[in-house]
Amino acid sequence: MLVNFSVQNFRSIKDKITLSFEATKSQDLEDYYIIEPKEGVRLLKLGMIYGANASGKTNVLMAIDFLRDLILDPTNIKTEGLDVMPFLFDSITVGENSIFSIEFYKKNIKYYYEVELNEHSIIREQLNYFNPNKSLVFKRTTDVLKQLTTINFGSKIGVKKVHKEILEANTLWNNTVFGGFLKTNFESFQMQEVLDWFKNNLKPIVVPRTELASYVSEKIEDNEIDKNTVLNILKKADFNISDIEIKREEQNVTDELMNFVSKNMNISYHDLMDLKAKGKIQGIEILFQHETESGIPLELPFGLESQGTQRYYEFGGLLDLMIRNSAVFSIDEFESSLHPDLLKHFLLSFLVNSKQSQLIATTHLRELLMEQDIFRKDAIWFTEKKEDGSTDLFSLDDFDTSVIRKNSSIYNAYKAGKLGATPNLSDYYLDIDYGEE
Repeated sequence: MLVNFSVQNFRSIKDKITLSFEATKSQDLEDYYIIEPKEGVRLLKLGMIYGANASGKTNVLMAIDFLRDLILDPTNIKTEGLDVMPFLFDSITVGENSIFSIEFYKKNIKYYYEVELNEHSIIREQLNYFNPNKSLVFKRTTDVLKQLTTINFGSKIGVKKVHKEILEANTLWNNTVFGGFLKTNFESFQMQEVLDWFKNNLKPIVVPRTELASYVSEKIEDNEIDKNTVLNILKKADFNISDIEIKREEQNVTDELMNFVSKNMNISYHDLMDLKAKGKIQGIEILFQHETESGIPLELPFGLESQGTQRYYEFGGLLDLMIRNSAVFSIDEFESSLHPDLLKHFLLSFLVNSKQSQLIATTHLRELLMEQDIFRKDAIWFTEKKEDGSTDLFSLDDFDTSVIRKNSSIYNAYKAGKLGATPNLSDYYLDIDYGEE
């Protein structure tokens, strides 16, 4: 379970911002919103982020995704730069390091990880765990001038001196300690638990262009997603679909396919080149069976279905994963290709049925704010562009009763600009020079 995520000096984010899933004392919708990974700990299932275009909503999700990739996909070349972009509208912050921190629960144990880096190297990082009190797992520092990495372990972590030295040698300047750990033959329960959480629980960001149909279909084939549950989700959303058939077919690896995979799929360069060398790939054909008035089922290929049907099939698969597992999903532009009623239905299905998963979603759909009977204030967040062009992040719960009274319309307050996070629009007239007639 994700507790908090903080980031500083990354893309449009200059000053430290924190997205928190710690619930307030409010008892609103307690049974639907609250997860308790440990007695006395109350965490939210949902975090919805609103904000104007270019206010930094997506960058919050990208920061989480960047940290995940940093942990799970370390480079093997020490001279390769880190793909981190600092805040560019300030000459001071361009030369400063970026800082990421994350706090989460895994098997009732809380972990806190922080890393500071620039485009050349990891400067420092630290991992703590709480069982129940705070204890150090490791602390890493890098002396760039001396080209020296030092890793110190906590007193409760039994690591032999020879393993420590090998780990330091295997931890490249542009790798986290986890990158070195993956190359070193020694065991650490805490480090392995953290790696497993990043790999199995924290999922990659889902953006509007992400092609999820094949992913969901493969999970159905592997019985990691239940087809009957997806069908049930589609039927309850009023889609007239009675069955789903998934067929395998071999297809050539074309330049168009390579370009699509490189842009839309989470695949390494090595795997991409391996795919090209093979020349063939097992493709998936998805067929939806529709009920008809004649009683004779009509079968349509996935490509002929509406964008809304396609997207809800994908979301239905994600929903099943979140119901059956413990996972943290991030979805950018949540409303893309879906009717507002379908979005509401998806959210309610998630809140009612999921017991151990969390969802972070960005959206422009302010009409959802009219549904005050299904939202908690601490689950609604806003991004706003400050005067220096940087991103600010704040919660609806931060506003006192002078702005939002108990029975006030959140939708009207947001629409009127009382909550910020809306575009600062001018008049409709354009200053166009048509030249001399």
